[in-house]
Amino acid sequence: MVTVEDMGPRPVLTAPLLLEQESDSTYRAPNLLKRVLSLLANVRPGSDLTRFQLPPLFNLPKSQLQCHGESVYCTGGDLLSKCANGETSMERFISVVAWSVSTVRPLMFGVAPYNPILGETHHVSRGTLNVLLEQVSHHPPVSALHATDEKDNIEMTWCHYPVPKFYGTHIETEVNGRRQLKLLNKEETYEMNSPKLVIRLFPMLGVDWLGTVTIKCEETGIAAELHYRGNSFFPRPGIHRSIKGRIFMTSSSSKTIYEISGHWDRTVTAKDLNTGKSKIIYDAKEALSGVKTPIVKDSQGIWRTESTVVWGDVSQAILNKSWDKAKEAKSAIEERERERVKERKSQGQNWVPKHFTVSYSKENGWDCLPIQKSVPPAPIVAPF
Repeated sequence: MVTVEDMGPRPVLTAPLLLEQESDSTYRAPNLLKRVLSLLANVRPGSDLTRFQLPPLFNLPKSQLQCHGESVYCTGGDLLSKCANGETSMERFISVVAWSVSTVRPLMFGVAPYNPILGETHHVSRGTLNVLLEQVSHHPPVSALHATDEKDNIEMTWCHYPVPKFYGTHIETEVNGRRQLKLLNKEETYEMNSPKLVIRLFPMLGVDWLGTVTIKCEETGIAAELHYRGNSFFPRPGIHRSIKGRIFMTSSSSKTIYEISGHWDRTVTAKDLNTGKSKIIYDAKEALSGVKTPIVKDSQGIWRTESTVVWGDVSQAILNKSWDKAKEAKSAIEERERERVKERKSQGQNWVPKHFTVSYSKENGWDCLPIQKSVPPAPIVAPF
């Protein structure tokens, strides 16, 4: 049996997804319009795209696990520390809202990250923040994240399972699952969801994060609703990448305390309805500028399941624009996966995640809990 553990540790690290003008990436997506239109001929409206395989020409040189991880460890500011160190519950909640906004990053039309293989991991540290992800299911695709920061006493768990569907004029991906942020010193737990990803194909091409994100803290009774908005049929600069929302108390009156407005790729403002004063709570340029590509600190400590290793040959070929080599390397990975599935099936074995326990119910969907209390320092680090 050929497994992910048989692949050699040759990590290929690429620049994180940031604001378009801030990224130091050497990767540039090729002109894909005609190729995208040809691909659409192979799918029908309402199709489930979780099993749809893209050729390397349509791939970013990184895994979806890396994209999830980057939204946590690739920030220029110290947003998580502000969440933990706010003096009042409202100050901390506003900081959590700002941090939640920071996890949304611009995407490029026509390219997508690799679908992680079963058992793939991504392990990166930034300062005292240690982040670990694992692909705990392949069909359906379920990604789990655990992050801990012993200095600020923060713990974070995510469980994501995207469901993309084709609707003729657009592709809509619901990012199901929950995000949980714990401020251990304050004994506060914040639960939130993710906006949905919409890829527009007609009448204009584009990618938007849309929908409503809710953030709740049961211990303090504070909640927020953030509405992510974007272009519909025609460009509207005031609406594109905008946020409208509010912070309120979850009592019977649901009294609004702050109004939230702005753009997630520029600035977001909170207006105190009691005083009428407004303040900027999130500045995308400040939060994301100067973020550098992660580097290898301990090559011997890198797991063979690491995303940058598993997809290393494919990513290097994409960066070199060697499309035949990229296709060959990606096909080899997919063939290994098929062999693993066949062998487990023939032996009556069930695959078990190494770092998370996974459960599923019709009522609550998928849930992932970390096996270890804390995440150890990683051999790959994100520089400040």
